[in-house]
Amino acid sequence: MDTAAPTEEKIVYDPIYDPFNPELIADPYPFYERLRDEHPIHYNERMDFYVLSRYDDIFRALRKPQIFSSAQGLTPAKDEISQLGIPPTFIMMDPPDHTRLRRLITKAFTPDTVKELEPTIRQFVVDHVEAMKRKSADGEDVDLVQAIASPLPTMVVANILGVPPEDREKFDPWSDGITSASADFALDVQQAIGAVQGLVSYFGAMCQARRANPTEDMISKLTQAEIDGDTLTDWDILGFCFVMIAGGNDTTTNLIGNSMKFLHEYPDQHRELLQDPSLIPNAIEEFLRIESVVQGLSRTTKEDVELHGTTIPAGSKVHNLYASGNRDPRHWGDNADELDIHREIDRHLSFAQGPHFCIGAHVARMMIRIYFEEMGSRIGENFEIDWDRAERRQSAFTRGFTKIPIQIKA
Repeated sequence: MDTAAPTEEKIVYDPIYDPFNPELIADPYPFYERLRDEHPIHYNERMDFYVLSRYDDIFRALRKPQIFSSAQGLTPAKDEISQLGIPPTFIMMDPPDHTRLRRLITKAFTPDTVKELEPTIRQFVVDHVEAMKRKSADGEDVDLVQAIASPLPTMVVANILGVPPEDREKFDPWSDGITSASADFALDVQQAIGAVQGLVSYFGAMCQARRANPTEDMISKLTQAEIDGDTLTDWDILGFCFVMIAGGNDTTTNLIGNSMKFLHEYPDQHRELLQDPSLIPNAIEEFLRIESVVQGLSRTTKEDVELHGTTIPAGSKVHNLYASGNRDPRHWGDNADELDIHREIDRHLSFAQGPHFCIGAHVARMMIRIYFEEMGSRIGENFEIDWDRAERRQSAFTRGFTKIPIQIKA
């Protein structure tokens, strides 16, 4: 097994988890380690929320919606839903309401339905990989994010929802507006409100059109979904669109960028994947584990919770640091900070756990698998990435890249 690249001396942060701290955003993992070891139940008094950082604590919280509720939103902000001015979507609900809606949605959004998209996804990846090769051969600058990592999930989500190509450019601003989280929280809220309003207006009209004249797209299937007389309202379907765009667009983009960075740092494992593509599915789970695209999401306690000698009062926001739990050596062993594409992975936290396990996980896995299969067979090791010029996403709650300069060798 190859060893990790040399690291600089770790920064010691003040023991306050502030998601907007620029140093934390730049390199969160040393601080997560300190939280796990010294403050497994951490309280940010200024922002009034608690933090869970150990794997077992997060895993149990995610599987107990009767205690850790999603109905008050998924960020540490206590008035998140009211600020956005919208009813909660199904990801901001608890059983039994969440169970009812998810059951109806999964009736239409099945793995088999997604599997039908594989030829379309593969052709899209092939076309974009070949376009990168031509541009690089012509001496043009190529950005991996703009060339394929960002367009790929946009195409897939739009295809699933039945959005025509001429309207797909709206997706990225909506996704960025909803998932952005910088130090200027008031500005983030205004951007999110605008993004949500645009999304609601567009897909509200689409729901009405599909109810009147159904086609073969997912929104049509959702308007027709029925179990024992129970059906989905337009708002229920809008909630699904919200999840697909906000949760599926930039997360897959970030997963591609993060994975490429780790393959750069572990070239021997990259060569293994090229020599044996059957290793790709397990490698994807390891990429998801070692660099959680969504660093964490919050819940609200419905009763007092005792953990590690600390009482978390009922009504408290509790932020579950998935990225910290995914590197907790108590669960993953002493090499938790190292990439190991052969690691036996039982249940990482990157898609959450319990009733809110990511509804689009099978889509994300398919996209990233096809991406690595085609990149491996068509480019292999014949590329260079200028990581010194790569640009990290400046976000408090997601981790990835906005720019990755790549040169493909002839």
